Amino acid sequence: MTATDPQRTTHRAIEAVWRMESARLVAGLARITGDLGLAEELAQDALVIALEQWPAAGVPVNPGAWLMATAKHRAIDHLRRRGRYERKLQEIGRELETGGEGPDLDAALDDHIGDDLLRLIFTACHPVLATEARVALTLRLLGGLTTEEISRAFLVAEPTVAQRVVRAKRTLAARRVPFAIPEPDELGGRLSSVLEVIYLIFNEGYSATAGDDWMRPSLCAEALRLGRILAGLVPGQSEVHALVALMEIQASRARARTGPSGEPVLLLDQDRRLWDRLLIRRGLAALERAESFDVAPGPYAVQAAIAACHARAVTPGDTDWARIAALYQVLAYISPSPVVELNRAVAVGMADGPAEGLRVADALAPDGALRNYPQLPAVRGDLLARLGRHAEAAGEFLRAAALTRNERERALFAARAAGCERAARDRPGPAGEAGAGTATGSAGAERGDSGQQ
Repeated sequence: MTATDPQRTTHRAIEAVWRMESARLVAGLARITGDLGLAEELAQDALVIALEQWPAAGVPVNPGAWLMATAKHRAIDHLRRRGRYERKLQEIGRELETGGEGPDLDAALDDHIGDDLLRLIFTACHPVLATEARVALTLRLLGGLTTEEISRAFLVAEPTVAQRVVRAKRTLAARRVPFAIPEPDELGGRLSSVLEVIYLIFNEGYSATAGDDWMRPSLCAEALRLGRILAGLVPGQSEVHALVALMEIQASRARARTGPSGEPVLLLDQDRRLWDRLLIRRGLAALERAESFDVAPGPYAVQAAIAACHARAVTPGDTDWARIAALYQVLAYISPSPVVELNRAVAVGMADGPAEGLRVADALAPDGALRNYPQLPAVRGDLLARLGRHAEAAGEFLRAAALTRNERERALFAARAAGCERAARDRPGPAGEAGAGTATGSAGAERGDSGQQ
């Protein structure tokens, strides 16, 4: 063993502890300081002290408690310097003898860990922030990710991520956003913002927008962790359980979604023996909880129900496409969007034939909201291929390849285009609905944008 091996082991331990404990640290500190930016600085100070002391002294028996105690001491010192020490102690309902940290303050900081995390989630995902800022701040504060890790995950320059985080904290301070759980009459709107951020993180991990990788599993795992935490903190919210169900079921397909070289494997081509049955069971159980509430289903509940249709199908032929198409119709009613309609086109194409699916897809004008969305020509290409219109299908797949920023997806679309070009040379002209372009599922049907097939 080299001289640096113990130090490297200690640093890895510190990184692991930080990833697990940072959100709790920041949340507790934000409650007593009332300043999210300051809370993160104090937590980072505790991390720096650990990096200085643990390699020599060893990792404490309870490293999370050590970090919390150290961060509390820094917070107390800061409050003293700012002349607000006594007032803050009164606010948290504790007394502290002059000159000591005080066990009462420890208790005050630890009493409401669940509430503190919930406050942190609602603050980081506040709708006053731009979507990109909410995502970056959430991953930084709740995921404990560094700006480098966030920039690498989203293929954004590290200074850009750092600026987003800094601006987000400044905006929260400037707009005087309280570190608090929303009032009951505000909860619905604010909760939808939180769920949106978590699902955006999951989707970027499930089908990466750009880069060389088809998936980024670490982001899926982080979103799932946040969703499970949220479900534990607000167990009475149906849509929270529904989002967890949706992510669990989609994540169950992760191992089957890529081939040996990392290439995408579309839904109908996947080896379903590789699907994670534990995640499917967990997802179906979460969906059952979501559906047990006496409320109308929300968009995540409908998307989870769609995902459940696939999870319950032992083979692709067992899939209840008619139910999926009907569920997309419901989703289009409660949460209308062109992407939902595009996914409905896929489902209709499977349930009622490619001609009907193409009719739905063609209603989405290519110069509209989806003009730069590669899945629109990809879906049209798949439906046209199934109709035997191979030359047209090839053109659509080439358009999809030109639009996507993901290299794996580009290769997939290019391969589909080449296959259609070969079929067009072999059998020119339309061949009816029984054409040779058998349905393997379009790439649009394997993305996470709208409840995903």
